[in-house]
Amino acid sequence: MMGRIAILGAGGFIGNRAVEMLALGGQYDVRPVVRKAQSLALASRFALDGRVADGCDQIALEAAFTGCSGVIHAMAGDPATIIGAIEPAYRAAEAAGVKRLVYLSSASVHGQSPAAGTDELSVLSDRQNIAYNNAKVRAERRLLELRQEGKVEVAILRPGIVHGPRSSWIGGFADELLAGEAYLVDGGRGICNGIYVDNLVHAITLALKSDAADGEAYLLGDAETYSWADLLAPVAGALGRSLDDLPEPGMERRHGLVSRLQGVRPLRRVVRSLPRPLKAALRAGYRELMAGPAQAGSGPRRPVASLERSLLHRCAWKLPHDKAASELGYAPIVDFAEAQRRTLGWLGFAGYPVVS
Repeated sequence: MMGRIAILGAGGFIGNRAVEMLALGGQYDVRPVVRKAQSLALASRFALDGRVADGCDQIALEAAFTGCSGVIHAMAGDPATIIGAIEPAYRAAEAAGVKRLVYLSSASVHGQSPAAGTDELSVLSDRQNIAYNNAKVRAERRLLELRQEGKVEVAILRPGIVHGPRSSWIGGFADELLAGEAYLVDGGRGICNGIYVDNLVHAITLALKSDAADGEAYLLGDAETYSWADLLAPVAGALGRSLDDLPEPGMERRHGLVSRLQGVRPLRRVVRSLPRPLKAALRAGYRELMAGPAQAGSGPRRPVASLERSLLHRCAWKLPHDKAASELGYAPIVDFAEAQRRTLGWLGFAGYPVVS
């Protein structure tokens, strides 16, 4: 046993999988930390010492972190929450005597379609067109400032598109297929800088104990280079659909409030949790809004690609993880083919109408 680890955001996709892998691995005494008690539902099957604490409440977090040698900060949220949950978590960790905090940032700090040659040394901007990216950049900066004046070691991880069972990139695409609203920009030929969720959790465990990781940031990804079509074609096939039948979307005309709302990942998760009839009504309203009055009543509409997806689906650069390999010893533990097999197995388990 290598000590007790608190996982902040344990009710989310990545946090939940981290709880599962670390608890089953037996190397750590895992303490899930969630904002609401019901978020402990999945973790409760391991009879762990779960705690309820708001990620922006320093006092509550200190109590949740007490007795832990490490903290995994996997909390999601809107841009304000992303930034607002940094200082309380760091100061709570320091007050609780935590040695290291591993923060899950995102490869999106480099943009959804990074320029060729982009790596951890590339200059970050907090003036990008997507609010989520800017929030992650500012969160990283604030965390490193706190490290300069504090005692808690910090390691920052920048995963790309995290896929696998329960991933919103998989479940969300399956929902859109079933609703007849799925699309890929340019056929999904762009590079998907993806990482299977188990590979990410493996990297987290390395960052918890590597002497080299303090004050460093690491890009993370799968070993293989694959496109969005490579990632999503098996999902379509499992549901009896083909990517060849998807329409080429129109481009979003308005980059104001709608774009900003689409960039709020918790909001997207809320929408996905709604009953299908209500989701269909919301999507229909969105299409009406984006199409404008000139096309009203003119028959079936083309889907409208968000700015985020337009950039992602046209990405032409495979982000490297050489630094993580050399300093953390990171090497993916699950290859892309096996990741796909497990993901398709989950689709059937989750109740999607899998045909093969």
